[in-house]
This record gives sequence, structure tokens and C-alpha cells, in this order.
Amino acid sequence: MSNSKELTAAQKMIGDFAPKVVELTDDVLFGDVWERKELAPRDRSLITVANLITSGNTEQLGFHLNKAKENGISEQELIEVITHLAFYAGWPKAMSAIMVAKELFSKEK
Repeated sequence: MSNSKELTAAQKMIGDFAPKVVELTDDVLFGDVWERKELAPRDRSLITVANLITSGNTEQLGFHLNKAKENGISEQELIEVITHLAFYAGWPKAMSAIMVAKELFSKEK
């Protein structure tokens, strides 16, 4: 598991319940895959957000919208991604995603 002093999001959420999942999340997914230089973090965020929207997996979307903002994607760009995907992924998936984004972005203002 990650050796940082501050607990990761995965450690906080499920560390006691599923330590192996936390280890894979922290060390492999975010410690290796997200750090690979072949794609910029901004690109990885766009890909991840788009995939979560098109697959209807809004449970993880809030975290990844925040990560996308950390990686340089503006709120307007993220709203545009959702709008664009409405025509490819389906209106219900886009509406679910836009509600997550609206709640998240309005909390930050």
C-alpha cells in the first residue's frame, strides 16, 4: 500500500474492508498507469471522464471531474464534454453526468 502519511481516498473509503483493492488502486492505477508519460494527465482525465459518462458509471465521476480540473480541464470544458457525449452515449447518461457535475461545481463556488 502507499507509504504516504496522509491516507489516500481509497484508503479512507475501503482501506479496512478491501486492502488489496486499495493497494492496486494506489500503487498500480494511480502510481503507475496514471504516471506513464505516453499520455498527458489532461488526456488521461478526458479519456476517463468520457468513459465514465458513456458507461453510465457516475459513482466515480465526481472524483474524476475533480481530478480533471486538477489536470487543467476547466468546468466549461467538462460541461462541453458531457454535452457532446449526450449524442453518442445517450441523453439519460449525459443528464446523470451533468447532475453530478452541477452538484460538484456548485459546491465549490
